[in-house]
Amino acid sequence: MALTDVTVRNAKPREKAYKLADSGGLFLFVSPAGGKLWRLKFRIAGKEKLLSLGDYPRIGLADARKARDDAKAKLATGTDPAHEHKMAKIAAKISSGNTFQSVAEDFIAVKLVAENKAEATIDKARWYLSHLTPALGNRPISEIEPAELLAVLKLLERKGHRETARRTRALASRIFRHGVAHTLCRSDPAALLGGALAAPIVTPRAAILEPAKLGEFLRDLDAYGGSITVKIAMLLAPHTFTRPSELRKGRWEEIDWDNAVWHVPAVRTKLRRPHSVPLSRQSLALFTELRRTTGNFDLMFPGQRSHLKPFSENTLNQAFRRMGWSADEVTTHGLRSTASTLLNESGKWHMDAIERALAHGHSNAVRGTYARGQHWDERVQMAQWWSDYLDVLRTGAEVVPFRDKVAR
Repeated sequence: MALTDVTVRNAKPREKAYKLADSGGLFLFVSPAGGKLWRLKFRIAGKEKLLSLGDYPRIGLADARKARDDAKAKLATGTDPAHEHKMAKIAAKISSGNTFQSVAEDFIAVKLVAENKAEATIDKARWYLSHLTPALGNRPISEIEPAELLAVLKLLERKGHRETARRTRALASRIFRHGVAHTLCRSDPAALLGGALAAPIVTPRAAILEPAKLGEFLRDLDAYGGSITVKIAMLLAPHTFTRPSELRKGRWEEIDWDNAVWHVPAVRTKLRRPHSVPLSRQSLALFTELRRTTGNFDLMFPGQRSHLKPFSENTLNQAFRRMGWSADEVTTHGLRSTASTLLNESGKWHMDAIERALAHGHSNAVRGTYARGQHWDERVQMAQWWSDYLDVLRTGAEVVPFRDKVAR
């Protein structure tokens, strides 16, 4: 006789567990403690099995019968619903352990740290990840939908951080692809959102491109009254035009005093290859002066709180602001553009020599391989010419264009 809602509701616990049968193998198991569990008895391949369908009253009689019918439909196709249910529970358990945060951390460890990516690259990845973790960090990566990710990215976009939103989406995509490769999720929802974000407004880094204005800036550097370590770093920046992180993280062991060369190791360069910087007489003099202050430390530019860490990445830009130079006028990184522009406009130097001095890569792989070891002698001459040129600008002397190119 089929069960009724009243019968199920009024079933009381007994000294021993008992069953109340419905139909089609469905029955209600009543435990001595009063628990009521729906179960389905079925046979597959001649073997009797049981399938748990949930507890009452969370699962009512109508829902239990629907679950029974669904299970029988699977049986009709040769599928074992008990085995399928077991596998689903295992998958759910695994999924709950593979959160977006845990997969992201594994991605950073495997694809960035283990592959010896630059510290700045790893720091940026963690910063972009910090925008995602509040909303998605504890979510199983396999359950995250495109709409969830889009909500996070749109929040950044509404704050005006379009470029950050774009780069955050790119990092999310790499994390999801890492998850797919390790069978932790089936797809990359970030890949579907490329066209959903507004194009970033590109603002080039501020750079001084007029010789007269550059001379004014250099005179202001000379008059800077702050930390001597910061002052020398600001003075070296236009002479060496290395990347800001390469400058502030410089170590004394990298200077070859006899040959006047600064060897920046691959671990600290953007392209992960060694970069040698020929030093002019002016640059050597600045390093010599700096060594009197920080020569007992490993770092050239240690921070104020600890000599084991360099000063912060914003130190030089903040010093420029205190001098009265705005972010729209000059940045530490923009001094590289200053050197690139004025060296090219001089007409004296081969383009590849300038690109190698800037430690830029080549879009043409063959040309890049050929040019890697070329132009050193020219770069040595160029370094000295550039420092002499900066001295001329700093004194305010009239700049006469050079017509003859340096022999190569």
